Amino acid sequence: MVLMMSCMKKYLVFISAILLLAFQACKGIKNNKSETNQQWQSLLAGNSLEGWVVKITNQPVGENYKNTFRVKDGVLSINYDEYDGFENSFGHIFYDKEFSNYRFRMEYRFIGNQLKGGAGWAKRNSGIMVHCEEPRQMGIKQYFPVSLEVQLLGGLDDGLRTTGNVCTPGTHVAIDGVLVKKHCISSKSKTYNGDQWVKVEIEVRNDSIIKHFINDELVMEYTDFELGGGIDANADFWKSKEGLTLNKGYISLQSESHPVEFKNIELLEL
Repeated sequence: MVLMMSCMKKYLVFISAILLLAFQACKGIKNNKSETNQQWQSLLAGNSLEGWVVKITNQPVGENYKNTFRVKDGVLSINYDEYDGFENSFGHIFYDKEFSNYRFRMEYRFIGNQLKGGAGWAKRNSGIMVHCEEPRQMGIKQYFPVSLEVQLLGGLDDGLRTTGNVCTPGTHVAIDGVLVKKHCISSKSKTYNGDQWVKVEIEVRNDSIIKHFINDELVMEYTDFELGGGIDANADFWKSKEGLTLNKGYISLQSESHPVEFKNIELLEL
């Protein structure tokens, strides 16, 4: 009888373990299915900038100075054919909605030549700013929004120049658990020369982790993003918020003096 009860007890423990594993598997399938069923949404509406807000240094919010940002045939482009020189006209075009937990993807390529007057570091240089400040609160002369920048760089046909780096205007991040106050931190991507299209994807998880993927390869991840560091406008306001965690914001694309094109701009909320 004792032997029978012992066997029965082991059998019940075994069955309980099987049922628990089955429940967890079903729960995982359900979670994956609910995420898969969510739709990627295009952030471009035809051949217009509907849903986007432009902010260019020394210009009021909403002024698309010298027709810098244009959309044609599903491609959002940054153009300087109406400029005589750059004159620090750093620009950003914001999708006019805040996001917190999402995946963002698109393709980009650099074309043509850098505009006269652009800085040497800005050659074949652009970026995707995430957890951005509100464009309407930026100062008239402000160069960059407080944000986390997924820096996009094109190769210079000589040596390594990684893309999908992280830069931190008015922010700090942690790499491998260590807070880094260096402005730009290089990824482990390859170098992409010429005018080839390059795919970039960003996974943003609220205030916990951000990952950068280039051509489907994970090249950078960081955590513990917080406000801090110098900013060229509203300095007292941002100083009062140093150390606060970033957990949401706008997404913007950058114009820094080199013509660039973006296509297949999509977002999946998680």
